[in-house]
Amino acid sequence: MESVTAFAPATVANLGPGFDVLGLALAAPGDTVTATRTGAPGVRITAVEGDGGVLPLEAERNTAGIAAIATLARAGVTGIGVELIVRKGLPIGSGLGSSAASAAAAACAVNLLVGSPLRKSELVGPCLEAEAAVSGRHADNVAPALLGGLILVRSVDPIDIVRVPLPDGLAIAVVTPAFELETRTARAVLPTHVPLADLVRNTANIGAMISACHSGDLGLLGRCVTDRVVAPARAALVPGAPEVIAAALDRGALGASISGAGPSVFALCRSQRSARESAGAMVEAFAAAGLAATYTISEVDCPGARQI
Repeated sequence: MESVTAFAPATVANLGPGFDVLGLALAAPGDTVTATRTGAPGVRITAVEGDGGVLPLEAERNTAGIAAIATLARAGVTGIGVELIVRKGLPIGSGLGSSAASAAAAACAVNLLVGSPLRKSELVGPCLEAEAAVSGRHADNVAPALLGGLILVRSVDPIDIVRVPLPDGLAIAVVTPAFELETRTARAVLPTHVPLADLVRNTANIGAMISACHSGDLGLLGRCVTDRVVAPARAALVPGAPEVIAAALDRGALGASISGAGPSVFALCRSQRSARESAGAMVEAFAAAGLAATYTISEVDCPGARQI
């Protein structure tokens, strides 16, 4: 191939109690990356579109470029040139895995460009290197962005990931306010010490959530979408976050919490109809807090990065 374009979707990380270990792929939106062979060896980014001019073109400072370089190294491919065009379909600092989507799309495109020597699961490592450079060494966004579905990250050193089944009919509503929250800022407010009782509660919720996904027990699943450690600390950074979460629950959502680092808020729902009703209520709650917001409705068992 001389040129390949790949898409990678937005992701919702943490899902309540699963800080840095749980992530879910959405159907859309997402980022696309076009990789093209060139004569001069090395990886170059020729354009980034849709970012408002804030992302660097230097490959070594952009998650798409870092993932592309690491993918070639992992595949043992040397001496070729690759040019990337990155098209951002995700807002930066939205809590939807924007940097991970760019990395996953780039890794997927470059791997295809050189003949697919790596399995998709082997691209998690290169994407993890990209994430580590900009927002921390965690795979709860890049793994689902690559592989799709719901992923449990058991370990990043070594990489050990587990796909978790999802109940039929489950839908998710994600509302994104017009408010940027950098991942580094959202991580800076996290507590350095966690009360034992909160650790026990979060651990129980993660275990019960995985059980609910296997059994299809939506009631149990909804009861698990709570967090005693991370979400309360980050809610203070997002105007109206507690009211937005409450609005979703009042409209029948199974559970709701902050998506990733925020400021987006997600709600797991029994149906697409319930998701639309919850999304409308969340948009209204953000408006009451002085923030305009948009929403997306998605199934929960969606594919990850792929050629388009």
